[in-house]
Amino acid sequence: MNIKRTFDILPNYLENFPDKEDALAAKEQGIWVKYSSKQYVETANYVSYGLLALGLKKGDRIATVSNNRPEWNFMDMGMSQAGIIHIPIYPTISADEYAYILNHAKPKIVIVSDKLLFQKIQPLAEKISAIQKLYTYNEIEGAVNWQEIVDIGKKNEEKYKNELEKIRSGILPEELVTLIYTSGTTGNPKGVMLSHSNIVSNFLSARNIHPFNDSHRTLSFLPLCHILERMVNYHFQSVGVSIYYAENMGTIADNLKEVKPQVFISVPRLIERVYDKIIQVGKDLKGIKKSIFFWAVNLGLKFDYMKKRGWWYNFRLKIARKLVFEKWKAALGGQTGLIIVGGAALQPRLSRVFGAAGIPVLEGYGLTETSPVIAVNNLVSREIMVGTVGPVFEGVEVKIADDGEILCKGPNVMLGYYNEPELTKETIDEDGWLHTGDIGEMVDGKYLKITDRKKEIFKLSSGKYIAPQVIENMLKESLFIEQVMVIGENEKFASAIISPNFQFLHNWCALHDVKFRDNFELICDQKVISRYQKEVNTINKQLGLTEQIKRFRLVQEEWTPQTGELSPTLKLRRNFVYEKYDELLKGIYNVR
Repeated sequence: MNIKRTFDILPNYLENFPDKEDALAAKEQGIWVKYSSKQYVETANYVSYGLLALGLKKGDRIATVSNNRPEWNFMDMGMSQAGIIHIPIYPTISADEYAYILNHAKPKIVIVSDKLLFQKIQPLAEKISAIQKLYTYNEIEGAVNWQEIVDIGKKNEEKYKNELEKIRSGILPEELVTLIYTSGTTGNPKGVMLSHSNIVSNFLSARNIHPFNDSHRTLSFLPLCHILERMVNYHFQSVGVSIYYAENMGTIADNLKEVKPQVFISVPRLIERVYDKIIQVGKDLKGIKKSIFFWAVNLGLKFDYMKKRGWWYNFRLKIARKLVFEKWKAALGGQTGLIIVGGAALQPRLSRVFGAAGIPVLEGYGLTETSPVIAVNNLVSREIMVGTVGPVFEGVEVKIADDGEILCKGPNVMLGYYNEPELTKETIDEDGWLHTGDIGEMVDGKYLKITDRKKEIFKLSSGKYIAPQVIENMLKESLFIEQVMVIGENEKFASAIISPNFQFLHNWCALHDVKFRDNFELICDQKVISRYQKEVNTINKQLGLTEQIKRFRLVQEEWTPQTGELSPTLKLRRNFVYEKYDELLKGIYNVR
């Protein structure tokens, strides 16, 4: 089957995987409910008929605000083959952001997953004249369930069957299929317009980086409204990988053990947390068990995919895998052969130690505007360079501008920003090169390495440049530090605001007899401050003199997307943090 549009996945299922019993699966009331490839195609078709019967036409828009679930796919495919534009929105953003997106995109229908989202969005929807109806996936009293669309579709199948086929056959690969509003670390979200060919070109190229097929499973837990998870969701469907949707972020560990996936997508922060928990277990061991554990970890930290390992290293690695690393694999379901990460920089130590454990963690890079992958390390060709985001993706071109900015061109580059022609011109130049806003370099002429965000690099008053992300990632390697922001623009020296890993810090305090009533009292304790100073000093030894953190302040809050310091994709919202801690910043630099 020649896939050119996203919905071509449906006939591809019937041609290549007609008997697949678990194309999609999710837990309902504690039981994994599986949907076959035939059920998937049938339900998506009913959605299309239902939408046409409700009067929607090609070019109309529908917004969904939902967790990951099979229904997301039924609606998505039902929309796309009827020429209706899908606007997936994060379920964790603020009411103001929902209001902005819904007013900007003007969807005719909004579908939400649960009662809390229904209560949050219903009053907003009532104020927007474009929105004609609000549906829910879950059964909620007083709300219209999405199943109504399916039921209408069943009743009107014969009436709209030929019309749907006419619409479907007339949709060109270059046509708009989705509007994705970027989470945005500054300002209002931007509506990224992506075509079928944008996304399809990306997910077809992904076939060349891993060996997984219709005999394998994945666990999906990153939001489907994010272009990476969505593109990979399509990709796995196109090659027949069974997709199981995690119940929620809190059940990932249990779901991994139940599903036993061979491959899944993650963000670096989740891998960091898994690693931190494993290391904490190791620290709690006693005697010879503890010695063997950290012997294995230290061996793993020397692992390199591209260097030939001598027999002595391989011999020790075999022992380490048997004694220690097999337990790591068991915690991820026991069969994981690949984790792909994106969205932020991956600490090189994580790539090395998980690789040594037989669980390759491969870093990739891209943007919503590039559908999304620009580069990724490749498991099939063994082109895996730790510390880089790998070779440039098939079909994509990259060049480095004179100022170090990464420029991208290819079939994956967006159509533009919705209703923002000037912003589109600023981002895509006359020659078709998309300016990513990231700074990078090519290593060995093949591997792309990201060094920082162009807009986040700042100058000290001495004129020296500071790349904050590099330093922040180094600091976050500490078990004591959950999040950190490096500051110092136009100041004499660099400083940092640190949000502690409170769970780890509380355990440390129990061992060192540090008493505290709350987190505010804790971060003011001199013994705690001294311990953090020790962590900062360790990192400073690896930095140049002008890059070193001369002062830092601890904060009592954990930083999350819900509290605003992080975007839904866990990127630091620097402007928000600057505003929230304005007085603290002034105190660091004695500005009043």
